[in-house]
Amino acid sequence: MYDYLQDDNVDAFNKGLDEGKPVDLTNVKFRAFDLRGAKLSGLDLSGAYFKNADLRGADLSNSKLDGCSFFNAKISGVLFPDNVTPEEITLSLIHGTRVRVRR
Repeated sequence: MYDYLQDDNVDAFNKGLDEGKPVDLTNVKFRAFDLRGAKLSGLDLSGAYFKNADLRGADLSNSKLDGCSFFNAKISGVLFPDNVTPEEITLSLIHGTRVRVRR
């Protein structure tokens, strides 16, 4: 499933997700990926690296983001989970720190 996103084939990724194909996106590198329109809600994205990725409009509100890095990512309109503070998002966006979630 990661290969679909790597090849900029968001439609195939979403179709596979809808068909129930297994997906493991923990600790993957999404560097400079265009993820607009990808169905990422509810997925475990722990440890993922989103440097320079385009996440505009993504719904991450039910996703696991512990240890993610969003350095220089485009995050306009992204819905983040309630357990990730704005300060954590800002630190990750500007300095590339790994996101710590509230438990």
